[in-house]
Amino acid sequence: MDQQEASLQALRRIAYLLERTLAEPYRVQAFRKAADAIEVLQLDQFEQLAKMNRLQSVSGVGAKTEKIVNEVLATGATSYLTDLEAEPWPPEMNDAALAIRNALRGDCHTHSLWSDGGSSIADMARASRALGHEYNVLTDHSPRLTIANGLTPERLRAQFDEVEHVNELLAEESPLYRVLRGIEVDINEDGTLDQEDELLGELDVVVASVHSKLRMEARFMTRRMIIAVQNPRTTILGHCTGRKIVGRGRPPSQFDAKAVFQACVDTKTAIEINCRPERVDPPDELLQLAAEMGCTFAIDTDSHAPGQLDWIVLGCIRAAQYGITADRILNTRIPA
Repeated sequence: MDQQEASLQALRRIAYLLERTLAEPYRVQAFRKAADAIEVLQLDQFEQLAKMNRLQSVSGVGAKTEKIVNEVLATGATSYLTDLEAEPWPPEMNDAALAIRNALRGDCHTHSLWSDGGSSIADMARASRALGHEYNVLTDHSPRLTIANGLTPERLRAQFDEVEHVNELLAEESPLYRVLRGIEVDINEDGTLDQEDELLGELDVVVASVHSKLRMEARFMTRRMIIAVQNPRTTILGHCTGRKIVGRGRPPSQFDAKAVFQACVDTKTAIEINCRPERVDPPDELLQLAAEMGCTFAIDTDSHAPGQLDWIVLGCIRAAQYGITADRILNTRIPA
């Protein structure tokens, strides 16, 4: 491996590990931009600029990223990356959690640059494949969530073409891997889904989630969620309480969990075990209830960047804690 390639790998690995720790996106992008800028340089040009300490003259390379590259060139490593790698990962898993992790074949809830994700469809897919998955379900947001650049019907159709193109590229590298078409569709206040029904019917996976009016009165929220779950297009009920437990936080929505979960059992709709560290949704008491009621589940990262795909182990640990076995988990198989 030449020094330019070693520098690229270090910068991209740093970005990946920062994503896993929920670092601010601008910090992550600084390393990715530097890697992209250095990658297009000819080897001799890179070596000359590095020798003259002029890498910062390349647009996208800053003082910190130049320092890291210089350290890699001088020693073959960088303390910044070494410190990140030293952070314990993955969390300790017992035999039950390991069995679930080994059975998982894909991730059913991920985002890309098309909505509010930070990476391309291809980059997310390659990171997923590197984890040993057979597929990655692309579930960008629906139109109503304008803050997340939700996809209009026209943009979703255009995304279908991009997914097909990415799958053609990936087939040349790994014919057994593919990106599946999906969506994280908003559950409207009346329980309808925020996308054309015909389009929803063309998708492999539909994750239905509440993103608005989360403080709705419990009886109305219950009705809203049950109607969404009973929609034959719905595959997975996403982050069911909508809570956030870090920073300023957000309390969970109130609803009749028994009624909603029974609707999930009746319709064979999976309940998402959302792996995002700031969500951990459903909360423990609801996850235990859903497990006892015989629900099926999907262990999803809800990742918005490649490094966040690693969070899937967190869902495996929680599933094992409540006696949920691999045969009850949707993504131990390819969604029909």
